Amino acid sequence: MEHAVSTEPPETAEDAEEPGTSAEGTEVSEAAQVSEAEAELAAQRLERERIERRKAERQGPIEAGGKLSGTAADLLAAVRAVESGEKPAVAVFAEAAPAPRRPAPEPVRRVPAAAPGPVAPAAGAVEDLRGVLVQGGAPEGIAVQAAGVLGDGGADVLRADPWQLLRVPGVRPEQADGFARALLGAGPDDERRGRAVTVWLLEQAALAGHTVLDMAALVAALGRQKVPEAEEAVQNAIAEGDVLVFQDAVGDAGGAEEDGEPPVRVLVGLERCALAEESLADGLARLVDSVTAQDGAGEEWERAAVSAEGSAGGLIRAVAGHGLVLHTGGEASLAEPAALVRAARGLGLRVWAAAHGPVGRARFAGLVEGTGVATVAGLLSGAEGPGRDADGALDVDLLVVLDAPQLDVETAALVTESLPDGARLVLAGDPGVLWSAGPGRVFADLLAARVCPQVASRRPDPGPLGELVSGVGVGELNPVAAPGKEVVIVPVRDAGEAVHRTVQLVVDSVPRAIGVPAEETQVITPGHGGAVGTRVLNAALKERLNPGPGRFGGFDPGDRVAYSPVPGRTLPGRVVRADGEGLHLECGGEEVVVPRERVEPSLRHGWALTAHQAVGCRWPAVVVVLPGDAVQALSRPWVYTAFSRADRHLSVVHGAEQALPRAVAEVPAKPRTTRLPVLLAPQVPVTEG
Repeated sequence: MEHAVSTEPPETAEDAEEPGTSAEGTEVSEAAQVSEAEAELAAQRLERERIERRKAERQGPIEAGGKLSGTAADLLAAVRAVESGEKPAVAVFAEAAPAPRRPAPEPVRRVPAAAPGPVAPAAGAVEDLRGVLVQGGAPEGIAVQAAGVLGDGGADVLRADPWQLLRVPGVRPEQADGFARALLGAGPDDERRGRAVTVWLLEQAALAGHTVLDMAALVAALGRQKVPEAEEAVQNAIAEGDVLVFQDAVGDAGGAEEDGEPPVRVLVGLERCALAEESLADGLARLVDSVTAQDGAGEEWERAAVSAEGSAGGLIRAVAGHGLVLHTGGEASLAEPAALVRAARGLGLRVWAAAHGPVGRARFAGLVEGTGVATVAGLLSGAEGPGRDADGALDVDLLVVLDAPQLDVETAALVTESLPDGARLVLAGDPGVLWSAGPGRVFADLLAARVCPQVASRRPDPGPLGELVSGVGVGELNPVAAPGKEVVIVPVRDAGEAVHRTVQLVVDSVPRAIGVPAEETQVITPGHGGAVGTRVLNAALKERLNPGPGRFGGFDPGDRVAYSPVPGRTLPGRVVRADGEGLHLECGGEEVVVPRERVEPSLRHGWALTAHQAVGCRWPAVVVVLPGDAVQALSRPWVYTAFSRADRHLSVVHGAEQALPRAVAEVPAKPRTTRLPVLLAPQVPVTEG
């Protein structure tokens, strides 16, 4: 990918600096008293252990690039020397050679156990850190958060390298520069700064969805951060093991240059993202290759396919003989994975489905008329699902993952690793919605790679709303006939009028004209900040719908909230009460207790959400607010996602004028740099279906 790479996270940069705001969440465990945050941390711990094992598997230097010459060969030699421990990387910037593809390893089977909650940093460690922070002019209020990131020895870490402060979420390079200058008198040409800013830029890129960055794009970004020797900074980060470097062929083998070497691009990535993507490719290849026999007689599969309606028959036939199948379609198309689940159960298979969040879980459970539906996070943590077999694999023959565009590479890797040999995996979702909050574009990459059968639903979403959303999906914003006021456009001139009309719609107009009460109406706006962001809208809506002093960390019983147990997952809910344990919420029909110290970083008011927070949910009525100052945030996927959250009624508070149709017609999703298609190519042949 040769374009300039954006490292701006979803929604806005401001959103990324505030934890717990990005996307649809997961629910509190119903078993073993495992909280949502604990379950997520358990899954993350397993992911880190897996990465450490994969690092240990790397035996010796990369055995490729023998024909390279010049600076490319020099950099390869440097990387080899670093890997062998002989010496640091030489001062040269060039292209690294690719590692040969390894055969897909047998997955390590693990049984996720209920993990203890996050260990609070020692009081002494926090005090030591607070002292160092004050000495360097940093706010002492971040001491607890910094201790959680840097560990009990965080004070010594910062004394040795003050730019490690960049590892604390929300800290920017200019702030770390001031801290380093005050603490040690260190200047911007310090080698430690270059390495730390390299890692920070890759972390920002991961927040924006990239698993790797093109070397040239990374060097350019370092230049914008005033790193004096940007190329050398990248080499130093590689030498220290802070980041990984890859070389991928560009195009097919027929594109070789005159000297016989094919064109390549050099990519740099964080270890956790890069190795998760490799693990995902290996796991997908294993699934594709492992289904050799059909469960149940072939005639039984065919009978089930014949009896199914529409595209459901094609989906059942595809799953009968393949280990990996993709299914695309909107909300109405969920009837087809539901038909597959029922058919597979009828054949005696062990079947589970997993949705992005509890709202999707409840909706799909209604379609399949039974149990066997979980959330993805609950499935991986062990809080929900079928349990694990003796080898630690999920006890399933078929897993259907809904909301597949929301899978980032780390989550998708855990899903594939958790499946036993011979199991089938169906990834189903709407390709028009916003991509995952985490790094990668797994579903889109698989659709483009064509390594498995793809079944496109022919079942459109019904009514004027379905017609409107279908048009947006193909880049057209057409007027639709809405005799039942299914779609209403409310023009506004400025931000103040936008806030006023939004509150009026939620509190009065929609309940009176449409019959949907305020508690079932959701406001969606492009960002958290600004004159018509979620903060302003939530304050205005609280004043009308649940006025109160905010006695419990800014919240009152009855407040609608958006709870994020971990960054990137958001769970809509409502405040029930507060006591010594913390704030009690009702989220998706379950009780969640948010400890007092977690309220500020993980809880927002939730009458108004961003589109990323709303993914995976639907409401009877939705009010989408498009102020004039939000033009830069608009894109076709954003509009598609926001509009498609409505079941019965959509009001659009419209101040963006021609920017809205222009965004729908001309602004696709921001590109993400990933390696999944390249990693799959040598392992899985392209399919026709």
